[in-house]
Amino acid sequence: MKLLFNKVRLLCSLLLLMAGIASAQTKPVTGKVTDETGNPVPGATVQVKGTSTGTATTADGTFKVNVPGTATTLVVSFVGYVQQEIAIAGKTEFSISLQPTSTTLTDVVVVGYGTTRKKDLTGSVVSIKSADFNKGIVTAPDQLIQGKVAGLMVMNNSGAPGGATTVRIRGNSSVRTGNQPLYVVDGMPLDGRTAKPSVNANGLGQTPDANPLNFINSFDIQSMDVLKDASATAIYGARGANGVVIITTKKGQQGPPRLDVSYSAGISKILKKLDVLDANGYRAALKQYQLAGGDEGSSADAMESILRTASTHNVNVGISGGSEVNTYRASFGLLDQQGIVKKTGLKKYTANLNGQYKLMDNKRLGVDYSIQAAHTVEQIAPITNNAGFTGSLVGQALQWNPTMALRKADGSFNTLGVGSAINPEAMSAAYDDKVNINSILANISPYIKFTDDLEYRFMYSINHQMGERETQIASFINIDQVFGNGQAYYGTTTLTSQLFTHTLNYNKQLSQALYLSAVLGYEYQKFNYKGRSVAGLGFSTDELKYTDILQSPNQTNTFISSFRNPKSELQSYFGRVNLNFFDKYLLTATLRADGSSKFGSNNKYGYFPSFAAKWNLSNEDFLKDNKTINQLALRVGWGITGNQEFPAGAAQEQYTINSGGAASLNNVANPNLKWESSKQLNAGIDYTFFGGRLYGSVDYFRKNTTNLLFNFPAIQPAPASNYWINLPANVINKGVEIVLRGDVVSTKDFNWNLGVNATFLNNELKNYDGPPVLTGSISGQGVSDAYAQRLVNNKPLNTFYLRKFEGFDDNGQGVYADNGNTLYYMGNPNPKTMLGIITSASYKQWTLSVNMHGAYGFDIYNNTANTVLPINNLGSRNVAAKVIGTKENLSNPITVSSRYLEKGNFMKMDNATISYSIGNIGKVIKNASIYVTGQNLFIITKYSGFDPEVNTDKNINGVTSLGIEYSPYPTARSFLAGINFSL
Repeated sequence: MKLLFNKVRLLCSLLLLMAGIASAQTKPVTGKVTDETGNPVPGATVQVKGTSTGTATTADGTFKVNVPGTATTLVVSFVGYVQQEIAIAGKTEFSISLQPTSTTLTDVVVVGYGTTRKKDLTGSVVSIKSADFNKGIVTAPDQLIQGKVAGLMVMNNSGAPGGATTVRIRGNSSVRTGNQPLYVVDGMPLDGRTAKPSVNANGLGQTPDANPLNFINSFDIQSMDVLKDASATAIYGARGANGVVIITTKKGQQGPPRLDVSYSAGISKILKKLDVLDANGYRAALKQYQLAGGDEGSSADAMESILRTASTHNVNVGISGGSEVNTYRASFGLLDQQGIVKKTGLKKYTANLNGQYKLMDNKRLGVDYSIQAAHTVEQIAPITNNAGFTGSLVGQALQWNPTMALRKADGSFNTLGVGSAINPEAMSAAYDDKVNINSILANISPYIKFTDDLEYRFMYSINHQMGERETQIASFINIDQVFGNGQAYYGTTTLTSQLFTHTLNYNKQLSQALYLSAVLGYEYQKFNYKGRSVAGLGFSTDELKYTDILQSPNQTNTFISSFRNPKSELQSYFGRVNLNFFDKYLLTATLRADGSSKFGSNNKYGYFPSFAAKWNLSNEDFLKDNKTINQLALRVGWGITGNQEFPAGAAQEQYTINSGGAASLNNVANPNLKWESSKQLNAGIDYTFFGGRLYGSVDYFRKNTTNLLFNFPAIQPAPASNYWINLPANVINKGVEIVLRGDVVSTKDFNWNLGVNATFLNNELKNYDGPPVLTGSISGQGVSDAYAQRLVNNKPLNTFYLRKFEGFDDNGQGVYADNGNTLYYMGNPNPKTMLGIITSASYKQWTLSVNMHGAYGFDIYNNTANTVLPINNLGSRNVAAKVIGTKENLSNPITVSSRYLEKGNFMKMDNATISYSIGNIGKVIKNASIYVTGQNLFIITKYSGFDPEVNTDKNINGVTSLGIEYSPYPTARSFLAGINFSL
């Protein structure tokens, strides 16, 4: 027993000794984390460097963590603030103040093929962080920065969920090719197209495109950088002429696992209805104009029959963390957005995974990877760009006689004869259209750091999309050929691009006087685009989906088609050098050589140089100690960029196989075809005054685009009808951008900041002596082959070209200058002034943020008023309320004229958000906040249509149009409530 007792006593002594040693190996460390105004920062990560040990700050910003005795450094981080490393050095209590990333010149800004310090920027680049994104229902990233960037126009082509947008950086430059900017996601330049199959429904026209950025979840975006001038975009060569938008997704951060959760729900209703006659007004009009027929004895609100109060749900979950040698982030998202038009909506499922691994003891070898997967389901209404007299759904609802019932007494639809008005409620029920698109954007990027300053990186990226579309129109709809037959379409489209990039980056402070940053690279990218479809007319039964029995129609009424774009490849060599002397004088030089299979055989390669300089006056001795001027810098840059956004194979002979199987040449080869070229000059001033309370910039720019790509009819006799050439003309865009932001009030409890950006822009086509180019198609009853715009010398692009309306004569007939025999240039769809207003005010834990934007000095052609609601509808269809009581006679013919040209000036309340920061809830929920957002709250405008921002695509033979509205999918006003928190 004595021996056993001694053994137990020895064991206890050993355990106490080990506990003492363990206790000596760790020690408690406490502290408080505050922001730049002294307010606590809840949810900040506090980690022991080189370990997985860490914690998060509580609601009052305090923390407590046990650190190993060998620990030397704490790493403190929080989204939107500069990460800090704090030396422990024997201390056990800390007071840590974080500084926001948006107010420091040490920020890192993403530029082409790398990053640069904000203070080293010589070009016109604007970086928008996730904390500054627009709030509300967002289906694509371009909506996040609407109104945020001077010189950037973001306009919805349609109010439909997931609809495409018109995005312009510093104006329109091209007459026939793409004007959209180049989007680069995590280093991968996107194709700019989407895998949504196209349908041109019988009698209804073609539905608008989808947004090619729909597959990206805004929850996963860390920042968006807008590159505007040539010194910033020339690194992208033949694709940089329209500007570049770089999208950077969120990555994992060192620290314990962190789960971020976001949920929001909202409702949407139509923002504005057009003023058409109701049943009583229609009867009064019939009586006023002494029409015997037209009163059907009922009352119907046709527009209301196709609308609804739509709901939206958006849930996102992200988990991230890691150590010094590897970090990770995974996220999952679901957006379920109903459209305000019945049977429309967008469901988007996203899953993202990325990670960074550092290998070997010195951590000089590593690999980064990222996978973004998305599945979108778009349900579409028959609202089209180019419907004829039958109209599309919105036009049908506007035109429906309000005294005619939509349904019969037995509940069935009230359908009329072929060629008569179409019941919109019946059309909604008869039309089914669904698009499924699967998208993957993935990349893997191994790298090696030869030294701390020299890094080689290889990246392989693939962007693959596959779209499937099923469309059908039931046989009871009174459309010619569809009635009694039914119509169906099934199509698939595949879009694939692959990228191989090699870069060598060198960044070093060579001496106290000189900092050098350089990159050399080689890149190869190839594109593949193809599709197949089958359609049928005349089905034996309505009991089954037509798209499931496409074998039912006879061979004569079965239509099969397929396409594959010619091979498109791009091979590039590029380099950039940045020099910083004494933090006073900065120089940047860039050169890119692009070889593209799109160009003619005699012009395979294009060369795109740029040069820029910056002078930091505030670092000169005569301003260095100035207490008022914190930063004052002058920038100037010049460069050449290109635009190759035209169809693959445009320089080659192309053949079409007709239905009989014979092949015919449809495009004449042009071995001299080359890229569009834009010479750009930019001069700017950056300033910060009063200790950072007031800051902004002023830029002057001039962009001269030459070698305009255009598709002219081949001069006959010729073996084909099409011939691509470079027009000897210039498109000049010039203007001034002004950015002014400041902290109006800054105290411990209350802060108010205000920002304004304004752009003054002039656009003109110069030195063109060819034939006038027609565009701006006008659709609807009575206007076959009509157009409203021309491209002509010494005028802005897409200038309106119309008969000049001068009122009505004594007989109520329209009077036009020169009896309507002469058309006049009399309107500009390009805004001359664009304005953005951003403001936020916070009191303790409450924050109110408001974003507005507007445009002035431009015109819109109201195609809806022209052909959908004219007075000669009265008696059979509805009309606009404002045409009643005028001098106009019912027999006045429908004419395209300046009568329907309206000023588009507007100011829109994009969103207003009230949020409350709850902080930590117990020991589990951290950094919780709740918010309420109103989106598209109101528009200040005199435009009589749905929305002065909606832009219907009315191109003719691919020549772009702008500023025409034709019975579009209406804009919605939305209200959203949400919650964010971390675990």
